[in-house]
Amino acid sequence: MLDYVSEKIHDESRQGEAFLTISDPQKQYKKRFYIESYGCAMNFADSEIVASILSTEGFGSTSNIEEADLILINTCSIREKAEQTIRKRLTEFKKIKQKNKGMMVGILGCMAERLKSNLLEEEKLVDIVVGPDAYRSLPGLIMEAEDGQKAVNVLLSREETYADIAPVRLSSNGVNAFVSIMRGCNNMCSFCVVPFTRGRERSRDAESIFKESKDLFENGYREITLLGQNVDSYYFVDEVNDCIVNFASLLKKVAAISPLLRIRFSTSHPKDITDDVLFAMIDHENICRHIHLPVQSGNTRILQLMNRTYTREWYKSKVDRIRELVPDCSITSDLISGFCTEEEQDHKDTLSIMEYSQYDLSYMYFYSERPGTLAEKRYNDDVPESVKKSRLQEIVLLQNKLSLASNKKDIGKIFKVLIEGDSKKSDTDWKGKTSQNKVIVFPKENFLLEKGDYIKVKVFDCTQATLFGKIEIA
Repeated sequence: MLDYVSEKIHDESRQGEAFLTISDPQKQYKKRFYIESYGCAMNFADSEIVASILSTEGFGSTSNIEEADLILINTCSIREKAEQTIRKRLTEFKKIKQKNKGMMVGILGCMAERLKSNLLEEEKLVDIVVGPDAYRSLPGLIMEAEDGQKAVNVLLSREETYADIAPVRLSSNGVNAFVSIMRGCNNMCSFCVVPFTRGRERSRDAESIFKESKDLFENGYREITLLGQNVDSYYFVDEVNDCIVNFASLLKKVAAISPLLRIRFSTSHPKDITDDVLFAMIDHENICRHIHLPVQSGNTRILQLMNRTYTREWYKSKVDRIRELVPDCSITSDLISGFCTEEEQDHKDTLSIMEYSQYDLSYMYFYSERPGTLAEKRYNDDVPESVKKSRLQEIVLLQNKLSLASNKKDIGKIFKVLIEGDSKKSDTDWKGKTSQNKVIVFPKENFLLEKGDYIKVKVFDCTQATLFGKIEIA
């Protein structure tokens, strides 16, 4: 699964869970929409598809919720806390709607299918409910809602990839962009709702991915992230060229667009990432040295209950292989504390695999039982919440220690940095990222640089979240 926002370690690297959009001021729109997105990167990418669909219908985006004709919230069901946050926002939207007659509220994404009846009929918080595979139907649903009908489409698809829709880049810095390469998931991890909310796995046409990536580069973008619930299982039958395109060959095809275009990808499932992907990284300097490799637990018994399909030792061997072939590669992870039946020794196994893997960053949660998942049907959620939180705190403290140690190792090193914009704290400093996905801040000084430029920076200090450097003059 993708890297969901949780304990925020890189304070300079992530935006908040919600984001707003701003329209082209030169274009005239019939109506305005306001959108917020929560959860994983896939939801943010989906919001860009929705914006594209709405723009063809004469809707422009606004950052002023009061002037919106349509409010949309793109939802996440991965944790109970996320759902609670979204319910709170919907209640706030309802109050705004009462003051603005004719305004409509719609819910998109993963909560849509699961809670459609509650939100639409019982609580009357929304007018429109649209699942992740039904965004093309949004214009028609808006018309239905305007006529007072219940506007719902949560049907899942085995074919939909939105390959022909050019996303409208929302809240873009003009440097980084997401490119969705596949949808859905076949893994059936017992704790995860994604197979039920996003459907079965299907890969997008490789040529459409290449074209979107090339267009982004030609429009000034310098870094793209190839997105999927499990990118390493990407598999496309190219009938035109009579060949199979797997993830490694897709990576190489996109990397060949230009050495000035950095390629990232997320997320990798440990069982599927291959040596071919690692060799592609070795052969192409612009494929970033960073792999997000979620472990979830360090205990084999718990991993089996989670249906992760690998053991503790197998995961360690995968880490070893990455370190062997790509020694400068950063590894990050997802971790869950307090899964069903987890005992203290199981928790210690998670801590020890963190130590073994030396994660540069992790996204960390305590287990939140989700209705409809295999775990909810099969197991008792029997670890007390106080124990879950206590164990999570130990995980967080260890990750803080590992992150700081990792960053300290970079002091004195010189990195090629992609400038993403001003630092959050000072417009006299640039903020950028290394190939290893580490945030670095450095003074602008008198160099004639701008967003999207590459520059060599030498690290002289750090926190657990950020590197600090100085431009290195060759």
